[in-house]
Amino acid sequence: MELLRGYAQTELGQLHFCEMGHGSPLILLHQTPRSMDEFADVLPLFAQQHRSIAMDMIGFGLSPSVSESHSIERMSDGVLALVDWLGIDEFSLLGHHTGGAVAIETAARLGNRVSRLVLSSAPFTGKEFREKHADGPGVDVADTESGGSHLIELWSLRAPFYPTERPDILNRYIRDALAPGVDPQEGHLACSRYLMEDRIEKVLSPTLLLGAGLDNFALPEIPVLQTALKNAAWVQVETISQGRIPLMEEFPGEVAAAVLPFLARVPPS
Repeated sequence: MELLRGYAQTELGQLHFCEMGHGSPLILLHQTPRSMDEFADVLPLFAQQHRSIAMDMIGFGLSPSVSESHSIERMSDGVLALVDWLGIDEFSLLGHHTGGAVAIETAARLGNRVSRLVLSSAPFTGKEFREKHADGPGVDVADTESGGSHLIELWSLRAPFYPTERPDILNRYIRDALAPGVDPQEGHLACSRYLMEDRIEKVLSPTLLLGAGLDNFALPEIPVLQTALKNAAWVQVETISQGRIPLMEEFPGEVAAAVLPFLARVPPS
């Protein structure tokens, strides 16, 4: 299958995306400060059954940068602009980490237009989260130095959460974090500003909560999200036991094996 790349011409600017495959649409939303490259390994697997579309969310990758404070709502604006430009009415939606928060906001806005929702290691940005992360987590913050020491700092901050035997994955993160116009910290701060508890009750879509067993940041959020998704048609939970923060790159086969049956699942009577 051929990977197609393009730009959606929208009022928000040119939104960069790629797509592969045919069938019902599946939109993929990356974490901070990644790009659609986060899904490069899993995209061909999804594309065997779905028209799979990964975008650079606004403020990341080759989509327009954001000069002021960023927000989950603005990232969701970008998702809506892309699907409308593509002429897509109903679609499934998968968000990983920050992308999960954006997916919740998008599903809350669109109701049944989101036929299936997959929240992969998504945060629950309630009051406690916002207070704890008001100044950001600091994990992606390194002041640029003429000697390049910030490159080592960025690497060192993320390395404990990445597989030591896969430096290629961390290389991809570094590239995205250093992309022109990208502010890694603003993506995290957007989560710390998002009042998720005011929005998640509006999610109607059948939802898969996908956890990574070694992701100590996100895994504890699964039962909280499960309780908060009180109006979702149904909620299913799957965990990839050895998964970490780079779940999409490290275990693409396991991700596809969990997600594709959920997307095809017949609604319970």
